[in-house]
Amino acid sequence: MEDYQQRVEVAVFQKAKKNNYYCGDSYFYLENDQTFICALADGLGSGEFAKESSEIVIETIKKHYEKPVKEIISECNQVLVGKRGAVLGILQMEFETQQYFYTSIGNIGLVTISNDDIKRRSIPQAGYLSGYNRPYKVVSETLQNGTTFLLFSDGVTPDDLSHIPVIGLEPESIIEDFAERYSGALDDDTTIIAMKLN
Repeated sequence: MEDYQQRVEVAVFQKAKKNNYYCGDSYFYLENDQTFICALADGLGSGEFAKESSEIVIETIKKHYEKPVKEIISECNQVLVGKRGAVLGILQMEFETQQYFYTSIGNIGLVTISNDDIKRRSIPQAGYLSGYNRPYKVVSETLQNGTTFLLFSDGVTPDDLSHIPVIGLEPESIIEDFAERYSGALDDDTTIIAMKLN
């Protein structure tokens, strides 16, 4: 049997707010021969309770990552009953159908940069997950080789994004540049995940 060839290259930068011990952001990504999924959750507020909410969301996604995005959101909502709540972004790719699906509830952002350098930012749905059903939409697009995806929490500002060189770079280089620029204390928990489909 041939070794599986990984299709999505991933690099991550994460730092807690003003050098707090706990970062309220949690993330997860996984690839198999059919799909790739990446999720980023940000617990409301900061510190230990924010971390608890974001971690319980990510643990739920690890158990249900093969389900459609809407079912994953439903599972996450259920485990947040009585918790502080969280915002969540999920990116899911299907290699066979060449489609990707994305949803964001709250302030998790996604930027896609195509092969021909077209940069698009998805607008997140307002609100957060807290055990109640909320309106949200799942965006579906065609998957193209060479596309770069940036998934990030609200510690990353539009100004930050405009200063990060992305075009033509591999995820590791994008993240190294971000880490270099933002090595000091940050005003919010900050996570940026760079992914490229090869």
